[in-house]
Amino acid sequence: MAETEKPPAQVEAAGAPSIDSILALMVGVVSIAALYFGRDVLVPITVAILLSFVLSPLVNFFRRARLGRVFSVLLAVLLALMVLLLLGALIGTQLAQLATRLPEYIATVQAKIGAVQGYAADHFSSIARRLGMESILPPETPTGPAGSTAPAAPNVQAEQGLSPLSILTTYVSPVLSPIATASIVFVVTIFALLQKEDLRDRMIRLFGSSDLHRTTVAMDDAAGRLSRYFLTLLTINVGFGVVIGAGLFLIGVPNPILWTILAATLRFVPYVGPIIAAGLPVALAAAVDPGWSMVVWTVLLFVVTELIFNQVVEPLAYGSGTGLSTFSVIVAAIFWGWLWGPVGLILSMPLTLCLVVLGRHVERLEFLDVLLGDRPALSPPESFYQRMLAGDADEAQDHAEILLERRSLSSYYDEVGLKGLQLAANDLERGVLRPGQLERIKATVHTLVGELDQFEDEQPETNEAKEKGVAPPQDEQALPVFPPPAFVARSSLPANWSGERTVMCLAGRGELDEAASAMLAQLLRKHGLGAQVVAHEAASRQGIASLPTEGVAMIAVSYLDISGTPSHLRYLLRRLKGKFPGAKILVGLWPSTDSALTDRSVQTAIGADFYSASMRDAVEACVQEAVRQGAKLASEAEAQASETPPAMPVAQPAA
Repeated sequence: MAETEKPPAQVEAAGAPSIDSILALMVGVVSIAALYFGRDVLVPITVAILLSFVLSPLVNFFRRARLGRVFSVLLAVLLALMVLLLLGALIGTQLAQLATRLPEYIATVQAKIGAVQGYAADHFSSIARRLGMESILPPETPTGPAGSTAPAAPNVQAEQGLSPLSILTTYVSPVLSPIATASIVFVVTIFALLQKEDLRDRMIRLFGSSDLHRTTVAMDDAAGRLSRYFLTLLTINVGFGVVIGAGLFLIGVPNPILWTILAATLRFVPYVGPIIAAGLPVALAAAVDPGWSMVVWTVLLFVVTELIFNQVVEPLAYGSGTGLSTFSVIVAAIFWGWLWGPVGLILSMPLTLCLVVLGRHVERLEFLDVLLGDRPALSPPESFYQRMLAGDADEAQDHAEILLERRSLSSYYDEVGLKGLQLAANDLERGVLRPGQLERIKATVHTLVGELDQFEDEQPETNEAKEKGVAPPQDEQALPVFPPPAFVARSSLPANWSGERTVMCLAGRGELDEAASAMLAQLLRKHGLGAQVVAHEAASRQGIASLPTEGVAMIAVSYLDISGTPSHLRYLLRRLKGKFPGAKILVGLWPSTDSALTDRSVQTAIGADFYSASMRDAVEACVQEAVRQGAKLASEAEAQASETPPAMPVAQPAA
């Protein structure tokens, strides 16, 4: 029967939205409306700002050559203008050449379409005759004497005179509008490059005047990252276009320079850009070649080139990634395309990246990084706790195996497992965990520990060598990696330390302390020591009398939280010393901020032999104690052998 549980008393019904939430919503709506209705002004300004990021390294190069600020900016902008004019001239020349042979291409396409239609009609007629369905065949179209239908009469309209104002509006305005937009872009670019430091100071004043040092470093880092990214993106897309143009030239597709520029430009559009760029060359290949081989080679050229650039070139250039999640790139393309049309579609990825960089460096805009960035919203310990809470052992194991590719088992337990259990312990203390959820967490943790028994507690050096130079996944870049405890030769360990009860891993009185003890026992077994997990009730005042003492050489007590009052721990250790007088006692206080780990007076009051804040230190303490006792037994055996008198000679019988 399904378990029915009442919600905890701490959960309250959602109240009315706060004033801050309403204001934030209003600001968002007004901002989107301003972007939409002001696109005629904002698009040139945005293009200018992005162009300033691209030209900034070139301006810095000229300034290092002592050309002066103003001359460096003007020279960089002039070079950019010359490149754009050259591209425009090439595009115009290529289009003119393409137009001269357009009738020939149309005739070839019509011939192919007629051949395909004829083949389809013959095939359909053959099938219909086989099935005895001649009645459904379409009747033949009557033709004229010459075998063609009569042309339709043209619709002739009288031309009306146009006024000079109409001529100006019809023909001159479409030409002047792009020129005016380009002028705005270059003027804003010049002033953005000239006033770069002043604009940075104004941004600091708006977003972080309370901490000038931190905000200045963040702004400089963000500007540098954006400049490098845009320059790298431009270089990669130009390289993509050059490879496509060279390939089309070798295949024989006309006007390869035009398709080079088109491929490099459209690749700024995420995902669909290369597909659109491939459409026109493929159609032209179908129009040029009477057969289909040129079409097949053109399609293969685009597919192979895009795979190489997407899977090899971009990861090497960007490292671990662009900083954007795949979902955010798609949504951003749809959003900016809806706001600003085709220009917004091309600018969607650079604009989204700017928002993500601002979110990473400006605290007020952190939600942008959470929504659009590729960094996970949950840290590894939070992901561990979430999977335990959901009871999803398979997903927890999959996440653990990914992390274990770069770290040892003890490092994973210290930095992920224990911290995840601490989150659960905090929720348990606050009363937000229901009994069913608690049991699910405990069962899932024990299942995960059992599945991870196949991993050794060692640093996976083979994987690091194989992935040398590749950045770690985003969800573990901020996660420290500690080396595992040093392995000791099994011959250095005394034989009596390999029994099943050598190290008794005793759980504290917390509900989740037994899960931490299971992790510690597994690590001890990996290092050659026998270990068993004992529940806290077994060492209580009522149960300690029945606790077996045979073979126990050390006791490791695990506590996720002692609630600031170590009196119960002191009495527990007093009972353990009375029951196991020769055993050493280690106390693992996994929250590293506990006062018992640093306060000598508290440690003296508790009375343990060792204190540890990590699984790694606990394992090392147990191994070193085993080695010490092994050396002590060996020295005692040698001393005893040296003190034994020599045996008396046995009398030999007379011959």
